Amino acid sequence: MTTELTTLLVELFVALLILIGAGFTLLGSFGLVRLSDLYERLHTPTKATTLGVGSLLIASAVFFTWREPGVSLHEVLVAVFLFITAPVSAHLIAKAALHQRTPSHSGLPPETLLEKHDGHGTRTKPDTDPKQKPSQTD
Repeated sequence: MTTELTTLLVELFVALLILIGAGFTLLGSFGLVRLSDLYERLHTPTKATTLGVGSLLIASAVFFTWREPGVSLHEVLVAVFLFITAPVSAHLIAKAALHQRTPSHSGLPPETLLEKHDGHGTRTKPDTDPKQKPSQTD
């Protein structure tokens, strides 16, 4: 294989990774603007945008490893940090939103399930007790 052909293949691979990364990042940004509530908006930055930025970082690592002597590990370390912290932060945001009973379009889980995950069995809103009968006025 000639040097020009190898260079062309590496550059095409890097260009493909950049296009994939840009597409996922654009999709994640569009979903963040388009989706309606907090729970739905958590998915796009943690899934699509993480894949997009990860692809861009891998493209950068491949390019600089190819162009310069030695292995470029800076981008790999940033990608590992991103893949670890994005899901953890999204989980913590979702858990805080459930704890605060932030409403969503699909509705919150039943109070009994929320109480179990809160760690205490007290209700935050006594008027939402399903065992209470509605008052009948004539």
